[in-house]
Amino acid sequence: MSEKKVKFEFEKQNKNSVRYKELPEEGMPPVIGSIYLQKWFAGTSKNIEITINKKD
Repeated sequence: MSEKKVKFEFEKQNKNSVRYKELPEEGMPPVIGSIYLQKWFAGTSKNIEITINKKD
């Protein structure tokens, strides 16, 4: 199993969601790009981290 941690920073706020842009590792392309989280979950967080597990 392979694990990857991807970091994001606040980009903009919409009516019901918050958009975060990926902070790729230096010299590497983005793994995910931008993501949207619902405001009820994101709250006022300026930075988030997502862990991806490859199962094969």
